Amino acid sequence: MEKQFLMGNEAIGLAAIGAGVSFVSGYPGTPSTEILETVAKHNPGDIYVEWSVNEKAAMEAAAGAAYAGARTMVTMKQVGLNVASDPLMSLAYIGVKGGMVIVVADDPGPISSQTEQDTRHFARFSKLPVFDPSSPEEAYAMVRDAFELSEKYHTPVFLRPTTRVCHGCASIEIQEPLPRKKPEGFVKDPKWVIFPRLSFQRHGEIEVTLPQMGEELSHSPFNRMEEAQKASSHSRYGIAAGGISYEYVKETLGDVDVRLLKVGTPHPFPESMALRFLEGLDQVLVLEELDPVIERELVYLCGKHHLDVQIKGKLTGDVKSAGENTVESVKASISAFFGVTLSAPAPEELPPLPVRPPVLCAGCPHRASFYAVKQAMKGKKAVFSGDIGCYTLGNAMPLDMVDTCLCMGAGVTIAQGIHRVEPDTVNFAFIGDSTFFASGITGVVNAVYNQTDIVLIVLDNSTTAMTGHQPHPGTGRTMMGEVSAAVSIPAVLKAIGVKSVVTVDPLDLAAAVEAVQNAVKVKGVSAVIFRSPCIAVTKPSPGYTVDPAKCIGCKKCIRELGCPALVWQEKKAAIEPSLCYGCSICAQVCPCGAITLTGGDRK
Repeated sequence: MEKQFLMGNEAIGLAAIGAGVSFVSGYPGTPSTEILETVAKHNPGDIYVEWSVNEKAAMEAAAGAAYAGARTMVTMKQVGLNVASDPLMSLAYIGVKGGMVIVVADDPGPISSQTEQDTRHFARFSKLPVFDPSSPEEAYAMVRDAFELSEKYHTPVFLRPTTRVCHGCASIEIQEPLPRKKPEGFVKDPKWVIFPRLSFQRHGEIEVTLPQMGEELSHSPFNRMEEAQKASSHSRYGIAAGGISYEYVKETLGDVDVRLLKVGTPHPFPESMALRFLEGLDQVLVLEELDPVIERELVYLCGKHHLDVQIKGKLTGDVKSAGENTVESVKASISAFFGVTLSAPAPEELPPLPVRPPVLCAGCPHRASFYAVKQAMKGKKAVFSGDIGCYTLGNAMPLDMVDTCLCMGAGVTIAQGIHRVEPDTVNFAFIGDSTFFASGITGVVNAVYNQTDIVLIVLDNSTTAMTGHQPHPGTGRTMMGEVSAAVSIPAVLKAIGVKSVVTVDPLDLAAAVEAVQNAVKVKGVSAVIFRSPCIAVTKPSPGYTVDPAKCIGCKKCIRELGCPALVWQEKKAAIEPSLCYGCSICAQVCPCGAITLTGGDRK
């Protein structure tokens, strides 16, 4: 066996390969993305890997492969599980034949998500077991156990790494790979068809099986009690922790000798181990991310078994109720719990970080698209419904062009609802090309069917930019590297009944403004597709420069565009050459022709 220094997501991907996975599907979303990419990168050649059109499709495809006996893995972030929840709930009743591991990466903070939701609730809600790793090493080890538990009980199993586990790195001992078994294939059986009577029967079976799994998991190395080594003033105190918070507790405690419970499988809860932990204690502090899942289980056990133990945590206000835990926050909670100040080496004093508000990249074509719509709608009453992607940053000043953002695909349907209440308002729905395929098509069909006046703006930059430039159905290639027929967004829109579909380059400002003005005049659904590649994929060149002799210092370029490449120097506008990618919008906006192409005319 060899050791490798791996990111947590890489460890999960390599663990899946070593566990004999045959089918991996998913939808990109930070902090989960690198898991599937790792499987694709290290694919020995006999694993099928796909970026699915969305999380629901990924879940269902993986389920089909598991029905046929293959070991499968499906990956997503926590909000993606909302999209996949419909098949998930039924799948818990139907079950699987091959092992199926559902990796859902939670994002405490949230650092890059709409919500701070806790997948452990989904595990309880769907009556499925969940593994909650505390480190990249443990995430690696849990994958194989999750597959084995899945096949033993014929149930999907969750793996719930959080951001710091996904993106943390560790030296991991790589296990010998298991032989990849040839799947038996799909065997026809009435059990694969969900009917009310079958559901009722399976529900009863699940309620019997879950406690059995809980008792089995009480003896898992991922759940353990660490007893205090000697009698002390803290002998009747205990700490319970799960996930990355356990590592913070271990780092914080140092020489403090206290009974410690580590919960690695919060559902089904390892009840017998927890009862051994609670025995003889007066108070317990619970540290976990995000919600008080372990805390509630311990409170329940104390009530069920009439234990006189005070459980402290988020529910009692002894631990903060939102956001990531840190070594510092855990130290503060433990210090207050013991009524002492824990000693720790003084951290090195660092200067404060500069304030860096999120902003569209210099040269991003979305900036040009937003600006074109803004110019076209000057003086008119309009609402701009946005969506999830890089273009959510269009809400920032000075563009100020995203009035709503709920979840992927919702901009299209939110605009329809607003129109029905305010028919005199022009309602725009902005959506990216990847999001259009993931969850936007349904909303457009709804608008066409109900004859709703909206202007659909598709920001087509030919990639899934925000999560790392993954392919999608419109790019003409798959995750396996195969060339496929690119699905045409204009053709899809015309096929579902959108009467006016215009494609325009947003970097041609005059043409872009005219296209929007014409679209607004159309009754029903009209669409403008702003097509220009992401600057991280294709960089225009050369850049632009400001002639200080011609610049009148009006700041129009800076004030209206907010491009990071535009700066103010000596009462004149200037362009930072290392940031300029030659998009030309500032030159088209400048009222005095002071901005020109470096080295000649634009090609």
